[in-house]
Amino acid sequence: MAHAHPAGYFHLHLISDSTGETLITVSRAAAAQYAKIMPVEHVHPLVRTQKQLDRVLADIEESPGVVLYTLLEENLVEKLEKKCRQLGLPCLSILGPVLHLFQAYLGAESTHKVGAQHTLNAEYFRRIDALNYTMLHDDGQQTDDLEEADVLLVGVSRTSKTPTSIYLANRGVKTANVPLVPGVPLSPAIERLKHPLVVGLYASAERVVQIRQNRLLGLKAHRDDDKYIDREAVAEEIATSRRLCSKHGWPSIDVTRRSIEETAAAVLALLGERRRHTAS
Repeated sequence: MAHAHPAGYFHLHLISDSTGETLITVSRAAAAQYAKIMPVEHVHPLVRTQKQLDRVLADIEESPGVVLYTLLEENLVEKLEKKCRQLGLPCLSILGPVLHLFQAYLGAESTHKVGAQHTLNAEYFRRIDALNYTMLHDDGQQTDDLEEADVLLVGVSRTSKTPTSIYLANRGVKTANVPLVPGVPLSPAIERLKHPLVVGLYASAERVVQIRQNRLLGLKAHRDDDKYIDREAVAEEIATSRRLCSKHGWPSIDVTRRSIEETAAAVLALLGERRRHTAS
């Protein structure tokens, strides 16, 4: 049954026995398909008792709309679904269909572990550790312990070193990045690094100039140094960076038409190849 929403919004209740992150991710992906109707999110995290659920039900009654949940406690689920039926509201378990699919295939009952999807395991701590390291080693900061990095990205200004570093850190890869600045020689310590995989990022001169111009406009900044956005000077910067990588045998990636995810995937492939080579 479709409802007209002349105001251009609808109420969306997200009820979780954990943090609600799973619900938020799924619901926003779905809501993004509706450009003209915006959800008003009511996030209800850590709902684990009847009393907590009663407060949620009162809110649903006050602001009726779509109800999504990741509750696993059967009594709470029953009460929520009953209330939604009474109010004539759509109500759906986000994990339910996936759990049923797993159960059909694996033939085992799930343990109904609250918040199990966010278990703080070794992988989680590895990612946090990598993120902390990466944030401290962004844009050439703290170059004294670069030997601890898994990956070091080098490249001229505006070759997406920082976002690529953060993406890799989210995958648990300690990533540092160092800018290659015209007229400033690279530290000899970087040239001597053994542990990190050093990868050069470069792009076409046109692309770098375009990004730099947009950045200056966005910052409303003015630089007396015209070479920063001069096509020929930028082309020479890029050529110098590529010669440096070639001299040291560092692999290079052209990021001109690559998304951050694609660049990171290419770095991960190089890292995997190197680790296999070292292990054999």
